[in-house]
Amino acid sequence: MTVKHEICNMQTLVIAATESEIAPFMKLDTGVDTLITGVGLPATLYHLQKRINQIDYNCIVQAGIAGTFNRQLQPGQTVLVKQDVFGDLGMEEKENFTPVFETDFGNRNEYPFENGWLINKSDILQTAGLPVVNAVTVNKVSDSELQIQQLKTQFGADIETMEGAALHYICLQENIPFIQMRSISNEVGERDRLKWKIKGAIDNLNAELIKLVQQLMNK
Repeated sequence: MTVKHEICNMQTLVIAATESEIAPFMKLDTGVDTLITGVGLPATLYHLQKRINQIDYNCIVQAGIAGTFNRQLQPGQTVLVKQDVFGDLGMEEKENFTPVFETDFGNRNEYPFENGWLINKSDILQTAGLPVVNAVTVNKVSDSELQIQQLKTQFGADIETMEGAALHYICLQENIPFIQMRSISNEVGERDRLKWKIKGAIDNLNAELIKLVQQLMNK
């Protein structure tokens, strides 16, 4: 199956799990549509698919905050995601997690997967001027050291979210160019929200989102 990878223009949709993540952006007259999907994979899959069945978009941008496994990524730093994965889709037995693609129930190279990953090959990842990272998407965010080590061992991803793989999966299936943009709010496993840098992450996220949309609209 051929996938479009050209730079997006016009008819752009910006999505986020919560309104607070892109509230500054939504106050501007940018000429693009926005969609608040709700938190998590089921809500994102449903609402995004419903919207693209109604309107043909040239590009979809997902924006939000994220936790990081990679301590070289600083709080508030904004990144773009090249590849994402459903991080808790599989089997857990005796505290050992096996991704579905390492069982007889999944083919790691069945489209849209490549070696189990959902990969964005858009040129914008190289031209936007932001760090490019790998992500893992989970249904349950926790402070479990076992879960954190399982995710690190199995995927070696830089960041963790609850919606990113849904964007990659739908857009690859529907042949729609897309970008996942995230700003770091906390280290994965840190449940003391007083230590999270949510405001700084949202401020930087929206500043970079505005620049990205302007770049896309000017193409």
